[in-house]
Amino acid sequence: MSYLTDPWKLAWRGLDVDSLDRTESSFALSNGHIGLRGTLEEGEPRGLPGTYLNGFYEEHQLPYGEGGYGYPEAGQTVVNVTDGKIIRLLVEDEPLDMRYGRALSHERVLDFRSGTLRRETEWESPTGRRVTVRTERLVSFTQRAVAAIHYEIEPADDIQLVVQSDLLANEPIEQRSGDPRVAAALDNPLVADFAVADGSRAVLAHHTRKSGLRMAAAMDHTVDTKDNLRTNIHAEEDLARFTVAVDVPRGGRLRLTKYLGYGWSANRSVPALRAQVEAALDGALQTGWEGLLAEQRAFLDRFWAAADVEVDGDERVQQAIRFALFHVLQAGARGETRAIAGKGLTGPGYDGHAFWDSEIFVLPLLTYTVPEAARDALRWRHSTLDKARERARQLGQRGAAFPWRSINGAECSAYWPAGTAAFHVSGDVAYATAQYVAATGDEEFDRECGTEILVETARLWMALGHHDPHDGFRIDGVTGPDEYSAVVDNNVYTNLIAQKNLREAAAACGRQPDLARRLEVTGEELSEWAKAADRMAIPYDRKLEVHEQAEGFTAHAEWDFANTPESGYPLLLNYPYFDLYRKQVIKQADLVLAMHLRGDAFSPEEKARNFAYYEARTVRDSSLSAGTQAVLAAEIGHLDLAYSYLLEAAFTDLDDLHSNSRNGLHMASLAGAWTAMVAGFGGMRDHDGRLSFAPRTPPALNRFSFRMRLRETCFCVTVDRESATYRVVAGPPLHTSHHGEAIVVEPGAEVTLPIPPAPEPPKVSQPEGREPRGRG
Repeated sequence: MSYLTDPWKLAWRGLDVDSLDRTESSFALSNGHIGLRGTLEEGEPRGLPGTYLNGFYEEHQLPYGEGGYGYPEAGQTVVNVTDGKIIRLLVEDEPLDMRYGRALSHERVLDFRSGTLRRETEWESPTGRRVTVRTERLVSFTQRAVAAIHYEIEPADDIQLVVQSDLLANEPIEQRSGDPRVAAALDNPLVADFAVADGSRAVLAHHTRKSGLRMAAAMDHTVDTKDNLRTNIHAEEDLARFTVAVDVPRGGRLRLTKYLGYGWSANRSVPALRAQVEAALDGALQTGWEGLLAEQRAFLDRFWAAADVEVDGDERVQQAIRFALFHVLQAGARGETRAIAGKGLTGPGYDGHAFWDSEIFVLPLLTYTVPEAARDALRWRHSTLDKARERARQLGQRGAAFPWRSINGAECSAYWPAGTAAFHVSGDVAYATAQYVAATGDEEFDRECGTEILVETARLWMALGHHDPHDGFRIDGVTGPDEYSAVVDNNVYTNLIAQKNLREAAAACGRQPDLARRLEVTGEELSEWAKAADRMAIPYDRKLEVHEQAEGFTAHAEWDFANTPESGYPLLLNYPYFDLYRKQVIKQADLVLAMHLRGDAFSPEEKARNFAYYEARTVRDSSLSAGTQAVLAAEIGHLDLAYSYLLEAAFTDLDDLHSNSRNGLHMASLAGAWTAMVAGFGGMRDHDGRLSFAPRTPPALNRFSFRMRLRETCFCVTVDRESATYRVVAGPPLHTSHHGEAIVVEPGAEVTLPIPPAPEPPKVSQPEGREPRGRG
């Protein structure tokens, strides 16, 4: 079974119990603060239930066979908090369970415009009683602490109904972690602090055993029926239940609306958290269900007006791209100084950690569509600067060393070659910071957060690198984006991201001289940054006429792709790391990513040769790769190949290409689908803060369009096979360029320009058996 195709919805018809876990990820609702997986209201059958609060975690000891200086000691893992989604229905004392009786019809719909998950089920009990159940749920974009479920039952005959609405903490979940420490941390992770119930409202408060975080969940209800009903409510440590019993005649209906409030804190008391979630309920009840729906729709109308991507020629791709945009929005819309995790709030994958994925893949989308969400994510990074400074000091460096993976800003990676050594993360944070400031002109953020981030990350590069009289400024012993090449010298991606970091830090100090003085930046330090940036070592193999991914990479032995079976992928699970590290085999785009983000450092000819060389060695054992490969394939003229990579990025989760969507959606890959369209086929680049376009339509499409925001201007670019049209939707004129030609687009006056022929691309091939894995 698979999803139905619709440009504005994701629908699944019928019940496939074996697919529940991955559909629960796809049907997840979130606002960046609260995340609800798409489990059925009855709670069973289920795949992997989950309710998450951004930043709420438990600690556990990190495993080491042998310890070492500077190894992180504590891990963090996201906690499944109190579940408020559960609404059980008993029909004449028979529980509605989709595994029993008969589901005469069943459909679930995730609506990208209403921001809700709808469900309609016609069910016949084992004794022949029929009911139709219609539900709709939302996690509010406008009222950050609120979620709500509207539940309606229509019986086919006179019938007695009992509805049980629960708050359930420490929900039993099968743990799939290979680390017993993590499993132990997640075994009943919540300790009860408070439970109260009165009328139709209940509140449960808990704290975690080791991290000491406190959270509260609350529910309240409105019931609409013309018939007499009986209600009851009670609460205990881990369970609160509101019960409604009513006799409903044929043609009648029972409607119940459940309002949920969630909050957590590391510092605030239990009474304060109770007051917070009860206030959230009061606000939701004042707004009402119809009011929450209207607010949700209005919020999304504004989002789509500034972010929509329209595709003509491939209906499934149209659906997949809007699915991607919707879920990335959900991951960051109301995060508000919390991280954007690799899986968002759709599942427990990666232990709920945030990676560099956020800054390099997710934040560009948000920066150009929902800039306030990008700002909030960067404010989270700024709030963790003290931890990053401490980590740098622990490693004997200056400046700020941001973590490879984390929830609260402390390093959580127990594998230092891919974690500690991946210093490019600090440059990635700086890159996203500079990109946001250039795209928005946000002077307040620049002063409060941006300049300090840029300065402290620049200082890290000066501590890590050194000047060599022959090679220039070297940065040795680091790991770039490709995790199959660890602890290398002069990784090109790392060095180019560091170069930009140094120059952007100097520019920020020029904009904010008083702040630079407060950060104790001297003229000598500025000169050193400029010198290091100008002399940055960029390895190049003159014999092969390609850039080396890192110094000496092209001298490594080739990987034997022909004799690597399909079952051998992903390689890291089937071959020793030491063998991967000494071969020319690449997990994910590394130098190719450098050619996207720092395309200004390469000539067109270099890009074509580099792409062909690294395409033949990249196995894409990571979901991060396809979107980037689409961008460079499109730029050098491989439009069909670029489209294939777009498909892989767009369908990574919808088609479960990595067989792990049950643990949550891949936010970076979802954002990569947008990147493939806008930066790939749209040719969007923003080198040095200037926005430019070089669009081309792939043969598979008739036309496409996309919307973006640049400072106060919202604009639309429409591309067909012959020309591109630029139009200002709202705001002042747009200053940009089209295939190198500077243009100004005035409001009310479209600019249409021809598209030049694509360059003649070089021949390329992928490792045997590793062609793009989009639709069949």
